[in-house]
Amino acid sequence: MITHKDLIVWQKSMQLVTLIYNHTKLFPKEEMFGLSSQMCRVAVSVPSNIAEGYGRMSNKNLHNFPKRMKK
Repeated sequence: MITHKDLIVWQKSMQLVTLIYNHTKLFPKEEMFGLSSQMCRVAVSVPSNIAEGYGRMSNKNLHNFPKRMKK
């Protein structure tokens, strides 16, 4: 059975999460709860939204997620 993890877009978004987490480790400590935290949360939301959309298994619903992420 194919899952969301088989989608190239999900795999690329997970690479982005890793990249952002590694880069934010280099930020100054005073940014730990500011910009760094926000960037990590945003990065994680991308693959999460893709997985959620894939789980709905409906073309109509899948097309709504990219529109929501743009807002």
